[in-house]
Amino acid sequence: MMTGLTALDVQQNKSVLQVWLNRPAARNSLSATLVSELDGLFTGLASRPDVRTVVLRGRGGHFCAGADLKEMAEARAAGADGVGSDPFAVLNRALGTLLQRVEAAPQVVVAVCEGAVLGGGLGLACTADITLVEADAQLGLPELTLGLPPAQIALFLVARLGLSQARRLALTGARFDGRQAAALGIAHAAYAGTAALEQGLAETLAAIARCAPGAIATTKQLLRTIGTVPTSALLDQAAALFAAAARGDEAAEGAVAFAEKRKPRWNDWNDPEQP
Repeated sequence: MMTGLTALDVQQNKSVLQVWLNRPAARNSLSATLVSELDGLFTGLASRPDVRTVVLRGRGGHFCAGADLKEMAEARAAGADGVGSDPFAVLNRALGTLLQRVEAAPQVVVAVCEGAVLGGGLGLACTADITLVEADAQLGLPELTLGLPPAQIALFLVARLGLSQARRLALTGARFDGRQAAALGIAHAAYAGTAALEQGLAETLAAIARCAPGAIATTKQLLRTIGTVPTSALLDQAAALFAAAARGDEAAEGAVAFAEKRKPRWNDWNDPEQP
């Protein structure tokens, strides 16, 4: 586990890692430090089999208000040195790298969104495997209203929504609430109030816990590959992965647990639907 974090608050409960963006005074805006700490955390998660679910959320009632405008002003004042190290480009590309790491994590990533979910915060919501949102949360892409393109976010927004809706939202600087986010498909469920949101999270964590961690990682790998290789090659790869899984320890444990009418040993979460 990472130590010396200043912009994150990280807590582990069984196989669930709770990762809080912890800059509440700045509505958890994406400072270089926060982005770097998140990037380092997700880099390390690639070798953390004890973590099967990552919950991303924000302290202080807001998920993430987007870019840190103070750092952007400092980058503007610094200027560019003309040799490819423009501080604006460096800051922006670091966000894209982080979004790639979140999307590629072998664990299930759950984003719990309240309050402001803007710009890069919306990008994080779009890279999570499961996004739960409070109904009154405020989401949007304000970049164009500030004279900026949503440069690193656009790719992930298109992947989430398709090109047509991504165009509409990005090119109007749209703002919308959690209910609209769920209707669009950015969020998977919207909840009226904190209690309902917490209950939705608890149910989601219990559902994930029923699923084998290795099978989760394999499924995520397959889903990311769709559309990047020819269909026949993808189906060949899927068959090989299926055969390896069927001969593996998880499938054996799953079959025995089913026969014995008990929870599989990987299920370490409170699950009222299981014996």
